[in-house]
Amino acid sequence: MSQSADRNHVHAYLNRVAGAHPPHEVHGLFVDWASSQIEDGRIRKLFARMADRAGIGKRWSVLGEEAYRRSDGLDFYGPDASISTGARMAVYAREAPLLALKAIEGLGPLGTITHVVVASCTGFVAPGIDQILARALGLPGTVERVLIGYMGCYAGITALRTARHIVRSEPEARVLVVTVELCTLHLQPVSDLEKLLAMLQFGDGAAAAIVTAKPEGFELTDPFALALPESHDLITWQIGDHGFAMHLSGEVPGRIADALADPAIREVVAGGAATDSWAVHAGGRSILDAVARGLELPEDALDPSRGVLSDHGNMSSATVLFVLERIMAGGASIADGLAMAFGPGLAVEGLGYRSAG
Repeated sequence: MSQSADRNHVHAYLNRVAGAHPPHEVHGLFVDWASSQIEDGRIRKLFARMADRAGIGKRWSVLGEEAYRRSDGLDFYGPDASISTGARMAVYAREAPLLALKAIEGLGPLGTITHVVVASCTGFVAPGIDQILARALGLPGTVERVLIGYMGCYAGITALRTARHIVRSEPEARVLVVTVELCTLHLQPVSDLEKLLAMLQFGDGAAAAIVTAKPEGFELTDPFALALPESHDLITWQIGDHGFAMHLSGEVPGRIADALADPAIREVVAGGAATDSWAVHAGGRSILDAVARGLELPEDALDPSRGVLSDHGNMSSATVLFVLERIMAGGASIADGLAMAFGPGLAVEGLGYRSAG
């Protein structure tokens, strides 16, 4: 049998996954700050009701209540958030590697790492986070690195898919996957209800994973990618002078539900399999409700995702790895799981998983 044919029979496994969040819980602080931005009392009450219904109990930030207020000229969570993009990126360069290393520490001994795959969309620095982490971990200069940038919430799936491809191509590979997002750096000084509700969803977090050909944890099975037609302007993420500005249309949940109810799209996503585990990106309560409605899922099918949303909010690309961590920790035997996430495009990316053995 040829070497190429041998590779076709190599399986990739998510051996371990660990998430980490910063020390500062800021959900209530943000709600107070956002309320102060709204002048109209009726709109302020509506915001408060929707915040209560968001399914979010806690969100975490690298920005402490005081640590970045009036410090170094910054005023996060102060009277306004008119902070330059350069100042925000300086915080990212300082804090993102530290949070990523905290997640990596949660994996325990790493062994010999041959490849590093990093996903992040909330900041830019060069040398990149991939090089910063490789140096901090003492990895050799020959380690192969991939940096997946600015793809948004589904980049966690993209990172796992990339690691899977590497292992199937190089069976001896040991891939360190890292996702790190500092979403709270991008507060915008706005009073618009839709924009404030979009910002309400997001928190900071990092996740790390080991992917190898060793049959432990979850086998990563067939991936898929799908961009929904006529939806490119529903989720956008633009770089401005005062941070990155998120646009999250109120139409998104309905479009997701309608798409997942389409038999042709269901075939792409689930392939007709009897899925017994769902690791869905916790993009927001309305997003999870839309997935459950579109796929006609049992009431408890998305409990792991709802738990992550409650404890952390939406951490962009890191979120789906937090969900996988929660499912793996549950210890249930999984025959046919499906992980998926949504992001700019409007696009959905996913891959299958099942218990090793």
